[in-house]
Amino acid sequence: MSIKFGCHTSTWELDYDKETDYLDNVMNTVKDAGFKGVDVQVAMLGRYQNNPEKLKRALDERGIYLAALTVPFTWENDEETEKEKERADYYIDYLINFPGAVMNLPSRVGPNRDNLLKRQKQIIACANAVGKRAYEKGVQASFHPASPKTSYFRTKQDYDVLFELLDKTYMSYTPDAGHIKAGGMRPEEIIKENLSIIKHVHFKDCSNNFEWKEMGTGDIDFPYIVQTLKDSGYQGWIMIEEETEEAAEDPNQVILNVGKYVEEKLRPITDGVNQDN
Repeated sequence: MSIKFGCHTSTWELDYDKETDYLDNVMNTVKDAGFKGVDVQVAMLGRYQNNPEKLKRALDERGIYLAALTVPFTWENDEETEKEKERADYYIDYLINFPGAVMNLPSRVGPNRDNLLKRQKQIIACANAVGKRAYEKGVQASFHPASPKTSYFRTKQDYDVLFELLDKTYMSYTPDAGHIKAGGMRPEEIIKENLSIIKHVHFKDCSNNFEWKEMGTGDIDFPYIVQTLKDSGYQGWIMIEEETEEAAEDPNQVILNVGKYVEEKLRPITDGVNQDN
């Protein structure tokens, strides 16, 4: 598999816990915008929540793939609770129906950053446990840090802890270019430094003033990152998402617009097309 571009459903719903049932509309827009896959936060599975076979048929009808499921957890203990373990195992089994699809584990945002190192250790210990069980069933799990001010994995110091604690035998890392930028780092550097553990990638744009921007209008060098990933031999998904005000108002149109940017500026890199010709 070469690099493929898809969309994350957070463009339509930023709240990972808000249950919806309009994934068909999202998949239609993803297809119409020229993307090849979708990363779905599980609260948006709707009618497909208990029927992976039905979701596979819906994806096949549109000629797109399930690139990942985004499965959020709070993980407030040193080990998973029985309920958390049951939830994780359900989605591991769900993903078995979609070979190559990633189990994306986003970092929850707490009320504050109190007991920071303790919370970081708890979260990564639980993520590692999920990753090991997923690995044993042929599913790749990947940890996704975020950048809100009360996130447990936000700054360079937080990332240093993350990369030290992450069990790289079983777990991979999902860099989110926008969140890296919003956390005061350079996504171009973080991604280049951690290529060996990257199996899934999220793109959204952010300015040097830490404002969300439509893809290509912020200060992240996406062509450079794509070239870096390609040169490293990366063979996975790059998922596009937006957190702009425009996306909140009309996510379908924003994704159609971003699809044009990807076709003009990023896909020629993955396809080996000389843009100067």
